[in-house]
Amino acid sequence: MDDRITLRFLAMPQDSNVGGEIVAAGSVLEWIDQAGYACAVGWSAGYCVTAYVGNVHFTRPIAVGDLIQAHARVIHTGRSSMQVLVEIEAADVQTRVYTRATHCILVFVAVDGDGRPRAVPAWTPRTDEERLLHENAAGRLEARREIRDAMLAQEYTDAGTTPRTTFRFLAQPAVTNFGGNAHGGTVMRWIEETAFACAASWSSDRAVAVYSGGIHFFRPIRIGHLVELDARLIHTGPHSLHVAVHVRSGPATDPQGLAATTQCMSIFVDPGDDGRALPVRPLELVSDEDRRLDAYAVDLIAARSRLSPLPES
Repeated sequence: MDDRITLRFLAMPQDSNVGGEIVAAGSVLEWIDQAGYACAVGWSAGYCVTAYVGNVHFTRPIAVGDLIQAHARVIHTGRSSMQVLVEIEAADVQTRVYTRATHCILVFVAVDGDGRPRAVPAWTPRTDEERLLHENAAGRLEARREIRDAMLAQEYTDAGTTPRTTFRFLAQPAVTNFGGNAHGGTVMRWIEETAFACAASWSSDRAVAVYSGGIHFFRPIRIGHLVELDARLIHTGPHSLHVAVHVRSGPATDPQGLAATTQCMSIFVDPGDDGRALPVRPLELVSDEDRRLDAYAVDLIAARSRLSPLPES
């Protein structure tokens, strides 16, 4: 059916985290974007861009060498937008028993040759299951806007004193998508790598992502442009580290004039030998900005908790 697709492949060594045994969250985010993009293109019959990725909960680790299934299906359409549900399942190559590792909703926008939004065919649910998914997706629209506005309202200045990590590099041709820009999945991998470096600086290099959300794409990153990712630890819970990441890009000839392209909030834990999250050293809140961003992170946790869980697919 044109409204769904499944990709199957092996988790490769280059997909692993710094420990080399499990797959990095950034690699999983790339898989999510690839499956979602293939589904959106199949439904809209043309080029699309990633606009949003929300509430990615990493519920189980994926081992290098596991078999992967990435299921993607359209569950809601607007005039030019498509909400796509993506589920990632993993299985040992011997048992072939698949269990879900994560699932989330992505929003894609269909665009024409000039990059302007174009109309997509309307999707209509046919079964009770599809109606539940459709209603859930529609019910998230307003909450998603509120979370986006709350994220955009925050200021990150040099008055903040909490741990911060900045990466800068040029977008290389190897990450080009069909529109001549950087893949959305690649940008999400960059985000998770920068967030990991920031979280590890406060905990350890065993830190792993358990959540990524509020990933809004404002504009594409052009190949050859300078890319800057700024990750800041803004809140710690008893066992969690909350890292806000902002991505900016622009011509390398104007490194001071970079424009915002993407934002995200990631949550990490530091697992012990038994797999359970270790206690996290409380974040030191020195400045007014530190305290404001800490309170904002707590409000964001509450806002996400009010979202209805996705029905089982």
